[in-house]
Amino acid sequence: MRITIPLVGLFLAFAYARPDLCTLTASGGDDAPRLLKAMKTCVTVTVPKHTTLAIGTRLNMTGLANKHLSLQGTLKFTPDVPYWSENAFPFPFQTQVTFWVLGGRNIRIDGGGTLDGSGQAWYDAFAANSSTPRPIVLTIYQAKNVVVKDINMIDGPEWFNLINEGENIVYDGINIDARSTNANKIHNTDGWNVYRSNNVVIQNSNINNGDDCVAFKPNATNVLISNLQCNGSHGISVGSLGQYDGIVDIVQNVTAINVRMSNAQNGARIKAWAGPGVGSGLVKNITFQNFNVDKVDNPIVIDQCYFTSAANCTAFPSNVYIEDIWFTNVTGVSSGPLVAALSCSPDGRCNDINVNDFSVVPPSGTPKLTCQNVDINGNAATQFPLCAVTG
Repeated sequence: MRITIPLVGLFLAFAYARPDLCTLTASGGDDAPRLLKAMKTCVTVTVPKHTTLAIGTRLNMTGLANKHLSLQGTLKFTPDVPYWSENAFPFPFQTQVTFWVLGGRNIRIDGGGTLDGSGQAWYDAFAANSSTPRPIVLTIYQAKNVVVKDINMIDGPEWFNLINEGENIVYDGINIDARSTNANKIHNTDGWNVYRSNNVVIQNSNINNGDDCVAFKPNATNVLISNLQCNGSHGISVGSLGQYDGIVDIVQNVTAINVRMSNAQNGARIKAWAGPGVGSGLVKNITFQNFNVDKVDNPIVIDQCYFTSAANCTAFPSNVYIEDIWFTNVTGVSSGPLVAALSCSPDGRCNDINVNDFSVVPPSGTPKLTCQNVDINGNAATQFPLCAVTG
């Protein structure tokens, strides 16, 4: 698999704007307009250490070129649920909204600072009304050659990052943390969702959240995930795919390597819809390698009957074909007896599924491995029982 890492370090030009425009301090009110103006005017915009800018209105930073945001302080999105519910940018994919849309080419964000989503207001609002729109912290949209490096992201209302129609995107050294301070739990706080994007790298990062650590959504291709610590998540997930009739979803050439997964629902997971009236697609050349799990419910999973009854999955097998999948060197301790579950639709919808060097054990007792409608290859294939055949 070929991964192209963007070289977005070419910020050697000088900003001719006034220094006070390019180095921002807090105004005591909404700082979003000043930040927008600076990003349009300056080559490098600096938010100094110990500076917190209040972002009270949405950030449209599309169409940028050759820009550097040195975020040493904090951008704190205001907890104004009524405003953001009406004014956050809508995205049709899974009916999302976002605080901030960043697009263009040759853009770098770094500096060791913080993006604060003020999520508690949304955790509380969602507990009262689950239809409350909850903004994504940062959406990279129709962008090419973007680096986000050494940034902290805290208390996202929902997803932290969406990469939508991006190319050559790198996240490096990101710390993500979502926590509720009361009984209202966090929900859907995915670390990253990669959608309709090519050549993406996510590396050297720590994620403490309550949903997917990283998810590869429809038409994510040539993605490298490496050196992640994921806690409290739903896993490194391909999908779900093939939900919508007439839509073709493809996820291809993905490598997730050197991942530590703790206190999680899933480890390495692939999920696709079956049943009547669903879509189609292809999952191909996916490698999960060097995964270490600790208290994980489902260390490796293929679910090609996602949200589909057994009867419907038999009558209407998934049209998302899954092939050339590698689970290699998965080690550690599960949370219960189940350590592997590979469940495919009937009629040959899974091929070339490989499990090698698999040594996950339960906290006590005998490990349980299950499989359905799949021929498993690799040196760990003998750990599985004879796979059930349906259809």
